[in-house]
Order: sequence, then C-alpha cells, then structure tokens
Amino acid sequence: MKQSNDLSNKGRVASSPRRRARKAEAAPNLGAGVAAHGVDVEQHIYQTVFDSVLNQRLVPGTKLPEPALCELFKVSRAVIRKVLQRLEHDRIVELRPNKGAVIAAPTPEETRQIFEARRALEVSIVEIAARRRTAQDLADLRQLLASEHELTQNPYQPTWAACAREFHLRIAAVADNPILTAYLTELMTRCSLIVALYQPLGNTACEHAEHGRIVDYMEKGDVASARAEMGRHLRALEDNISLDRSGSTQTLAQMLNLG
Repeated sequence: MKQSNDLSNKGRVASSPRRRARKAEAAPNLGAGVAAHGVDVEQHIYQTVFDSVLNQRLVPGTKLPEPALCELFKVSRAVIRKVLQRLEHDRIVELRPNKGAVIAAPTPEETRQIFEARRALEVSIVEIAARRRTAQDLADLRQLLASEHELTQNPYQPTWAACAREFHLRIAAVADNPILTAYLTELMTRCSLIVALYQPLGNTACEHAEHGRIVDYMEKGDVASARAEMGRHLRALEDNISLDRSGSTQTLAQMLNLG
C-alpha cells in the first residue's frame, strides 16, 4: 500500500486505519501501565475510543464522563480533556456545555449529507484507481476479497465491517492520493458512527459481491462501470440504514474493551 508521511493531524488519524481496525478486537488494557512503558498516553486513549467507535462497541450518544475515563486510564482530567478536544475536532465526540462529552450522533439530515459527500469522493477515487492500478494492486485486492468471502459467514458484525472498510481504503491506496485518503478516512469514521447508530443488527456494512464487481471493472479498465458500481454500492449502503435504534446495556469499560 502506498503511504504518505506528511499528513496533518487529520492525516495521522488516516495513516493507519487498517492496522487500528485489526488490533481493535484485541486492544489490551494498558491502563496505568501506558506511561511506564513509554507509550503516548493521550494517543493510546484517543485510539482506544476511536477503535471502539469503528468496531461499534462505543455507540453514538454514549456519555464519556471525565471521572470515569480518568479512573479507567489512570490519568488526570487535564489529559482526558486534551483527548476529548481531539476527538471533537475529528467529529467523533460532541462536547456539550455543562453536560460533558458524548459520542457524536449524526441526525438523519447529516446522514444524508455524509453519504452524499462520500459517494462523490469515492466515485472519483475509484476512477483514479481504475486508471492507475497495477497487476500487483489487482492481486492484492483479490486477496482481500478472498478474506472478505471467508468473513461473510462470521456472525460478528464488527469483524466484517472492519474488512469492508479495509477494501475501501485499499482502493484509495491504489489511487495514491494521500489528501483524498485523509478525507475518505474522516468520512468513513463518520459513516461508522451512522452504521453504529442506525444499521439494524445482522446487516452487513458492505456487500461482498458488489466489491467483487468493482474490482472486475477495474481489472478490465472499464472506468465508467467502476464509477457507476461504486455509486450504486454506496447508495445501497445508505438505503440499508434504519433511522431507529436501541441503546447499549454495556458498561463504559466494556464498550472501550477495557473490562
């Protein structure tokens, strides 16, 4: 995968989403030990919340009380506030006056706007990727599709969702435009919030067959069909959203994969 090392703060979130998604299922409870082992404490807390959102453990509307976070991560309020400000900047949390932080909950209108923006962006990305793809790029995509196929029988939705995100980011990597990848990563994070909020349990975040057709068109060099298929694919994803959900009964520690 082609990478860039000079992205801004937004780019740092975008720089390794696949690695974060793979590690999220087994995120260790570093707690008080992170500072002792030289790990950036703020980055660890940020990544833990980020991964929990992407993997639908930490759902939109969930409160993030500062005292609870301080206790879970064994850090001061000053550290937690810095992390929450970063998360707000990346639109993962909302900081409400006198009410504290909550995981962002997109409204139906914001949902429409986010998917509209993502369709416009990814249709352009797949066009660039279809023109630039190499034989190795196609082989890598085929290998990823094979992994996807194995996961279609996996009842654990977040695992499948992580692989589906990987596919879209891999297409962006083929396009080899770090700026577009950074914007796509932000939009995909917001889409993950929407999926966690609105998508019915048991539904897949993406359809494997549609991914396969996109790669088929890329391999043929059929740019117009690749664009059209990506547009249909993302429209179907949006249509699969249900504007209704029930709350989580897990504790904050469980949602953060810390307990």
